[in-house]
This record gives sequence, C-alpha cells and structure tokens, in this order.
Amino acid sequence: MGNNAFRWLSQRLAEHRRQYWALQLAGWGGYTLLTFVGSFFWVEDHWLHMGYLAVATGSGVALSEVMRRGFRRLWDKPPASRLFGSLAVVALAALVWATIKFGGSLWLYGKRGDEHPAVLAIYWFSYSFMILLTWTALYYGIKYYRASLTQQEKALRAESMAHQAQLKMLRYQLNPHFLFNTLNAISTLILDSQGRTANDMVTRLSQFLRHSLDNDPMQKVTLAREVEALMLYLDIEKVRFADRLGVNLDLEGESPRALVPSLLLQPLVENAIKYGISQREWGGEITIKARVFAGELLLEVGDNGPGMADEDLARLTSGYGVGIRNTCERLRALYGEEQKVRFCNRPEGGLVVHIRIPYEQE
Repeated sequence: MGNNAFRWLSQRLAEHRRQYWALQLAGWGGYTLLTFVGSFFWVEDHWLHMGYLAVATGSGVALSEVMRRGFRRLWDKPPASRLFGSLAVVALAALVWATIKFGGSLWLYGKRGDEHPAVLAIYWFSYSFMILLTWTALYYGIKYYRASLTQQEKALRAESMAHQAQLKMLRYQLNPHFLFNTLNAISTLILDSQGRTANDMVTRLSQFLRHSLDNDPMQKVTLAREVEALMLYLDIEKVRFADRLGVNLDLEGESPRALVPSLLLQPLVENAIKYGISQREWGGEITIKARVFAGELLLEVGDNGPGMADEDLARLTSGYGVGIRNTCERLRALYGEEQKVRFCNRPEGGLVVHIRIPYEQE
C-alpha cells in the first residue's frame, strides 16, 4: 500500500508545474502554521484571527505568483538587471503585502501601543520584505539548480553523441581500409591472369561486406559471432594463400559468449597475415585464443611469422598503421582504462597481440 501511494505521488509530481505548486503550498502552509502558533496566546478571537491569516496567506500566495511571472521575464536579462529588477519586484510586492496585513490588523484589532505609525509601517514592510526575499532566494536557487541540471544533461548528451560518432567513424574506417587491400589483391590476381581465383575472391568479399553492413557498428557482438565474421574474411585470404594459410582457434569456457566490439579481430588478423604469413614462402598459421579470467576476457592473436624488430614493435604498440591504431582507439573509447593491448614477439617465433577487456554477456 505504501509503495503504491509513493509511486502515485511520484507520478503526480513528475511535472515541474506540479512540483512548483507542491512547494508553494507547503511553504505558505508552514508560514501560516508558524504565524498561528506564534500568536495563539495573545489573540482573543481565534476564529477571527484565522480569517485574518487566511487573507494574509492568500494574498502572499497571489503576490508570489505575480513575482514569479516577473522573475521569468527577468531571467534572460543581464545579471545586474536581473538582480536590481528582482529586488524592485520584491520591494513592490512587500509594500502591497504589508499594506494588506497592516490594514487588516488595524481594522480587526485597532491600534495597540504607543508606536508611531511610521515605525509600524517600517516594521510591517521589513517583515514582509524578508519573507518575500526568502521566497525569492528559494525560487532562484531551485531555478538555477534546474538550469544547472539541464546544462549537465545537454553536456552529457552532447558528449555521448560525440562518443558514438567517434566510435562509428572508427568502425566505418575498417571497411575502406580492408576493401583497399583486398581490391589490390584482386587486381594483382587479374594481372596474373588468375581470373577464376579473382572471381572467387570477389564473391567472398561481397559476403563479408554484407555481413559487416548488416551489423550495427554501435552494438557489441558475441565472440562466437565475431569469429564467424572473421572466418568470412579468412575465406577471402585463403583464396590468395590457398594451403599456405592455416587457422587455429581455441575458445575456452565462457569466452564464446563474451561481448566484443564488432570487427575487433579482423584488423589484427590482417596485420598478422601482412607482416607474418606473407613474409614466409611456405606460409604459416594464425592462432586465436580466448579465455575468461577474473572477470575479464583475455584475447590472443598470434602468428608464426618472422616477428618484428624492437623499434618496429615499439611503433606498432604506439598505434602504427590504420588497422592497429583504429583497434586501439576503439578499445580506449569503449573501455577507457579498463582495457589493455600489448604486442610482443613470441619465443618460438612470430608476433602475438594480447587484449584484455571487461567480460560482458548479453
């Protein structure tokens, strides 16, 4: 029952206008209660006094609403104009409210004490001015707070859109880069009068591009699906390398279900073929390993090629080449400091890439 009531109240107060009137009624209700309690023991006719308080509170609510409309017109003015304009609005409203309350008090209770009328007028105006100034401070405080939240939401939205645009740009860079290399290979096959082989490569290229275009670049895919896309790419390369290209897959445990950025492995394998397999006359083997450990997905892409010199390896680690740089930037954009990419030579020969990213599932 309590949860339903709280949910109903939250829904009712979801609109800013209802929030405003809820605060307005609560604040003026508190003023009325405190004034009534403070004057309870010296007032003789409580019913008459309650009527007076109702008029004072009602006029206060009406004046504060008029003030709010004035403040809304001053909101877009320069800070100095807004400040002095708001003080003028508060002073005018306080003058009207003090006149209503002072006049009502004189009419109901008559003049009490020997105070000079000017002193009483200053007292009533000062009291009214402080009450309305407090209301104004609360109003502007809440308004500035909401404006700050709105600006934060806009900034976060803009940052998110920029982040998504960056990821899409990085993701879409892969297709032209890969397409350029593949078309060069097809051109070479045609020049070598290997038309049938070139035709097979074009067919597999269309299948790979269709697969990549069918996937949303912002969506992560399971490692199993990523490997399927990778095998389409390797089918293209096998047309060129035939039996000189071998592939060894080792996906342990829960790793096939892990989510990874789409086309994460393709530029790494392409790099391994270009700098590893193609450098050996008898070809070589691409090894892809994956396992889950301590809440992280550990990926390994290696080859048994000649490896790289230390200076070239340092350049590769810093993001040398379109495909490698693209992969590193995508991982940084997606995971920040929670990812790690490391390139190193294998003791038995060849190059290996180690990737560490958080383990996620669908």
